[in-house]
Amino acid sequence: MNSSLLPVLSTLLLTSLLHLAGCGRAESTEAPQASEEPAAINVVATNGMIADLASRIGGSRANVHSLIGEGVDPHLYKPTRDDVTRMLDSDVILYNGLLLEANMDEALEAARPPIKVVAVAESIPQDRLIFPDDGSDHPDPHVWLDPMLWAYCSQGVVEVFSELRPEHAAEFKANEAAFLDECRTLRDACTTTIEGIPPEQRLLITSHDAFQYFGRATGLEVNAVQGISTESEAGLADIEALVDLVTSRGIHTVFIETSVSPRGVEALVEGARAQGANVQIGGELYSDSMGAQDTDAGTWPGMIRYNLATISSGLAPEPSTPSDDGS
Repeated sequence: MNSSLLPVLSTLLLTSLLHLAGCGRAESTEAPQASEEPAAINVVATNGMIADLASRIGGSRANVHSLIGEGVDPHLYKPTRDDVTRMLDSDVILYNGLLLEANMDEALEAARPPIKVVAVAESIPQDRLIFPDDGSDHPDPHVWLDPMLWAYCSQGVVEVFSELRPEHAAEFKANEAAFLDECRTLRDACTTTIEGIPPEQRLLITSHDAFQYFGRATGLEVNAVQGISTESEAGLADIEALVDLVTSRGIHTVFIETSVSPRGVEALVEGARAQGANVQIGGELYSDSMGAQDTDAGTWPGMIRYNLATISSGLAPEPSTPSDDGS
């Protein structure tokens, strides 16, 4: 079989499975008793950041499950049979959109109706999105790394939850207000922290190009070994250009990411050291997935705080070495 047909056939198979399972989805014929509290909304989110957002808006009114776990790359992720089952058993599917979940888009669309399917990033105004310099029509999908862009994404969640449970609409709005306050607090923390880094050191180099929104929000210049999607491979010329950049700017720290192979950044470090530069890996950043459950970095605000602390520590000026005369 022609290998180029495999992705198409895979998508067709998954879409057929969704359709067949959807046809068998039973609708309850029993009307709930007037005195009964409506069941919690059954929510499936594609990734942890969206699951965190849904939990903050829904509170106890939503049961939320994330398909893509810790350290998993959403650009490459393909839904499993269990994922499909969860999606078909849900009331709402929340996904990012903007081609982040490129291997899931057709399956997500095939799930509706009767399931509500919402791309949370569609709430962001077009003029706030970043488009690559290569002329691509598809904007950068990594919107959660700018707290004020992520604030927009609560709108679609509030709307769909209020539609499904109108009796709790005021509660969802109140939860959104608290979430927006947290977004503003994080924005201020990001701005203040990055302002403490000397201007000549405000260059963030990572594994793949996920931090442009973060850079725009904080004043950091951002560069990366790979492009926006991890499906693209970095070439030798790309790495050599970054080696020249870090050596000419005197940058001593670059960063890897928890959901992306470190090979490209490691090659960059080796190339810089071959030119006599003292370049180190300053730690791992959370870009396309959050940290482990039950940790601070396993929440969206904690993920942002962790990245902020790691970046500010790594880009801080190197301590000066005392001279022989003690000066």
